[in-house]
Amino acid sequence: MNPSFKKKILCIGAGYVGGPTMAMIAHKCPQYKVTVVDINPDRINEWNSENLPIYEPGLYEIVQSARGKNLFFHTDVEKGIRESDIIFVSVNTPTKTFGVGAGMAADLQYWEKTARQILECSRSPKIIVEKSTLPVKTALAMERILSSANNGIHFEVLSNPEFLAEGTAVKDLENPDRVLIGSSQTPSGLKARDELVEIYSNWVPKDQIITSNIWSSELSKLVANAFLAQRISSINAISDLCEKTDADVSEVAHAIGMDARIGNRFLNASVGFGGSCFKKDILNLVYLCRNYGLTEVADYWESVVRINEYQKKRFILNMLKAMFNTLADKKICLLGFAFKADTGDTRETPALYIAEKLLEENAKLVISDPKALKNARKDLKGVSGDISYIEDPYEAAGGCHAIAVLTEWALYAELDYQRIYTSMEKPAFLFDGRNIIPHQKLYEIGFNVYPIGKPALKHF
Repeated sequence: MNPSFKKKILCIGAGYVGGPTMAMIAHKCPQYKVTVVDINPDRINEWNSENLPIYEPGLYEIVQSARGKNLFFHTDVEKGIRESDIIFVSVNTPTKTFGVGAGMAADLQYWEKTARQILECSRSPKIIVEKSTLPVKTALAMERILSSANNGIHFEVLSNPEFLAEGTAVKDLENPDRVLIGSSQTPSGLKARDELVEIYSNWVPKDQIITSNIWSSELSKLVANAFLAQRISSINAISDLCEKTDADVSEVAHAIGMDARIGNRFLNASVGFGGSCFKKDILNLVYLCRNYGLTEVADYWESVVRINEYQKKRFILNMLKAMFNTLADKKICLLGFAFKADTGDTRETPALYIAEKLLEENAKLVISDPKALKNARKDLKGVSGDISYIEDPYEAAGGCHAIAVLTEWALYAELDYQRIYTSMEKPAFLFDGRNIIPHQKLYEIGFNVYPIGKPALKHF
């Protein structure tokens, strides 16, 4: 190892958060040795290859700039723990599927196994940084586990939640709105906090690095995602009313978004939000509120998730009603399967729900996406029905009765829809679940167009 490295940083977990975050730290801080470990050898092999396991614009260039110099990926977790000074914990914390809190509470089994492994393998003091999204007071449990051995090794636990948006993760890491670091308010806690502040200060302005107590930091992550999801569910609820009253949800969103108190971000009506964070974090918040007896608060936040589920059901019902109340044997092309553009991630994607419901109606599916077909195959493995996967959107749409736009990939707004219309069965339907297609132009071509929160444009 290069003896000139100032500190040795380890990240346990090479997923959507750990991999890009460590790549950026290594890229910006050549004086630190940064190692990412994961028990999945296939994932580590991909991080060491030309084809990274996740797609993010600009990520490959960042990884390539540091890999093999001060950025390393391997599977030896125990060695990584022993050699490190600072350990970021970025393991999966999915929603529980069993026992108390099933469907809402975070499943902390992987997190606890990691805490116990750190305790078992450590031979020197460490700073432990919570990077996974965790319930409030998790740091206390981490501290209790790490201090349980009475072996004279001191661990200091910090909370440093991520605020990355998939598709813009590299930009978010390079120019973050803020970096939040929570610590205990003891002298050793503040000293550890300052070490983490020093790392981020290599490229983040000091006034954008926020420090807080550890519980505020843990809760801020859940609340940030809850507020963002609440805005999406709010505009989606209004989109239903717009369709009933012949209003245009884009015009409504523009009008209210001009109010400086509200702002215009996260006001795009759509088929619904997806991704690994929003639903999971809101349900975690709901469970936390119920745990403290805050029934009304829990009900309020749970309604944000319910509106999102309702929006997906509404999209399917609109398709069914528009296409003469039967989808059996009709060929339907799904343009987009990722939960949002510029990522291959399909976790909680509305497209999965739409696909499953269309198959239940005995429709034939053609799924197209520039980056998510591999994950789409995994998600629909074992689901019975007629499904094909075609990356080229023109080939995918050929012979179809309808197109459903489910991901806001820029390329879908720029396709030659005259060419697509000519290749489709008639009458041809287009359901725009992201409101990104030029609706009037498509109507003039001959499509029956059904946007979200706007009057349908139809020829009958």
